[in-house]
Amino acid sequence: MSSDYGTNGTANGVTWERVLHLAAGAGRLLTERKETVAIAESSSGGLIAAALLAVPGASAFFRGGGVVYTVDAKSRLLGQTREAVTEPRAATEAHALILARAARGQLDATWGIGETGASGPTGNRYGDPPGHACIGVAGQDGRSSSRTVATGSSERLPNMYAFAAAALDLLVSELRG
Repeated sequence: MSSDYGTNGTANGVTWERVLHLAAGAGRLLTERKETVAIAESSSGGLIAAALLAVPGASAFFRGGGVVYTVDAKSRLLGQTREAVTEPRAATEAHALILARAARGQLDATWGIGETGASGPTGNRYGDPPGHACIGVAGQDGRSSSRTVATGSSERLPNMYAFAAAALDLLVSELRG
């Protein structure tokens, strides 16, 4: 599923304020449902976690997370074998779901978010262009969804905002699902 968080070269003008707004909505839903979330993010650089932690009362729903920017970080912080975090390759929806499930499991959360991609200004070693990211959300009972974000932009920070917004939007969709 392709996201509406890009294709116009500007990461659709996603701002930090937009990311915070989405995080507030996710926090409200998680709190109402008495559920929790854990994060494993890469090219968004911690912005998903930061936005959720900016929500007053975050301790009621935020279990923790990590910026898993390298294979070593993914393996050590998520308690996974190197093989488990390299196949399928990074920057795919399948890999994002592996990250989401691992974060959820490691931190005993109701939900996990995984994010992997290329924020820019260049693409990644797999040939994905800057502005490409994949998001995965995993819940209980095997429930999961994923999406691909393609901003068309090489601007690093706006892409990071777009990736964080897409991740939070997908979580909200699953919570409302």
